[in-house]
Amino acid sequence: MDEVDPLLSFKEEFVISDPDVCYLDGNSLGRLPKKTKLAINDFLENEWGTKIVAGWNDWIDEAQTVGNLVGEVALGAKSGQVLVCDTTSVNFYQLCGAALKARPNRKKIITDAANFPTDRYILQGLADRHDLDLVVIDNENNPEIECERITPEILEKYLDENVAFITLEVIQYRSGARNPIKEITDLARKYGALVIWDAAHAIGSVDLQFDQDEVDLAIGCTYKYGNSGPGAPAWLYVSKKIQNELQVPIQGWFAQRDQFAMGPIFEKSQDIRGFQIASPSILGLRCVKTAFEMIGQAGIKNIAAKAGIGTQMGIVLFENWLQPLGFSLNTPRDPNHRGGHLSLVHEDAKEIAVAMREISRVIPDYRAPNSIRVAISPLATSYLEFWDGFKRIQELVASKKYQGISATGTRVT
Repeated sequence: MDEVDPLLSFKEEFVISDPDVCYLDGNSLGRLPKKTKLAINDFLENEWGTKIVAGWNDWIDEAQTVGNLVGEVALGAKSGQVLVCDTTSVNFYQLCGAALKARPNRKKIITDAANFPTDRYILQGLADRHDLDLVVIDNENNPEIECERITPEILEKYLDENVAFITLEVIQYRSGARNPIKEITDLARKYGALVIWDAAHAIGSVDLQFDQDEVDLAIGCTYKYGNSGPGAPAWLYVSKKIQNELQVPIQGWFAQRDQFAMGPIFEKSQDIRGFQIASPSILGLRCVKTAFEMIGQAGIKNIAAKAGIGTQMGIVLFENWLQPLGFSLNTPRDPNHRGGHLSLVHEDAKEIAVAMREISRVIPDYRAPNSIRVAISPLATSYLEFWDGFKRIQELVASKKYQGISATGTRVT
C-alpha cells in the first residue's frame, strides 16, 4: 500500500524525532512540518526583526489572505469567505451570536449530546443569557442512533419555525462519525434556520465542499490534520450570501469599515473582515500558511482518499485482532459516514491508552468514558505505521501488561 501511495513522500516533510513511535494522534495534534521552522525563522529574521512596525503594511490583511488559502485548498470555498483568526471557541461564540441576532424572534437552538464540550458549554451560556430553549438531541444513549451520527430524519423531529440555528460537528469528535452536511443544511433552510458546522475534526482529512453544499456558517481549528501547531489560529467561514445579514457580538476595530479613521461609531465592514475582532497572530498565521500550502500541494481529494483507505484497513485489523480481545467499534463502517479517525471502545480503555504510550510506544488519545481514538493523518502517517500501531495494541492487550498501570499525573488524555 505504501509503495503505491501518492502521498508517501510527504512523511519526509515532517519532524519525526523517534521513528519507532507510532503516532496515531493526528486528530488531536498534527506533526511539525520542517518548512514551518524555516518559515518562522525567516519571519523573525527578515520581517519582524528588520521591518518592525512598518511590517504591518504587509501583515494587516493576512488573516484574510491565509483564510483564502485555507478555503481554497481545504474547504471548497471561494475567496472572501474564510478568516484565520482567534480560537475555535471564540469564533464559535461569534457566529452563534450573529445567528441569534439574525433570527431575533426565534427562541430555540439545537445541538447534540455528543457534541464537543466547548460548543455545548457556550450554547448553555447563550441559552441562559438570552432565555433560549436549548434542545439537546440524545445521541449517546439512544439505540436508534448509530455511532452518534445525526441524520436529517433524526433532526427533523426537533425542527419548527421557532429554531434560530442548529449546530453540529461535521465529524463527531469521539466516534468519528460523519454527519451529512448538505442534507442537514438544506433541511434547516426549509424551516428558516441557520446551521453552524464545527469542522475541527474534519478539516485536512475530509474533502469539504462548503460552497457546493451551500453551507451558511462554519468554524474549525488548524492544528489537527492541519499540522499548524498547538494553539494555532482557528478559522471561520461565512457564506457571501449571508455576510451582510450578520453582525457578530464582539465588534472589534479590525471589523470597522474605515479601520484607521478611529471613528466614534462602529460601522461594520461589508466583507469578511467584518467578522474579525483584532490584530491576528502573524507567527501563528505563518504556521497555518506553510502547513496548508502542503495540503494544497498534496490535494485534498488525495488526502481524503488515503484517510478512507487507512480507516478501512484499521476496521479490518480491529475485526481480526481487537474485537476478540473485548473491543468494540464506535465508528461507522460506511466510508461515507466517517472521517480520519476510529473510536475503539473497551471497558479498560483509560488504562490501555496509558499503557500504549508507556509500554507499546503508540500514541493515541483517550476520550471519556471508554474510547481510544486512533487516526491516520494522511500526510504524516504511512500505512505501515498505522498497521504497526494496531499490532502493538493487540499484543499489549493480549498480554494483559496494561493491567494495573496508572496515569502519569498529567491531566491531558
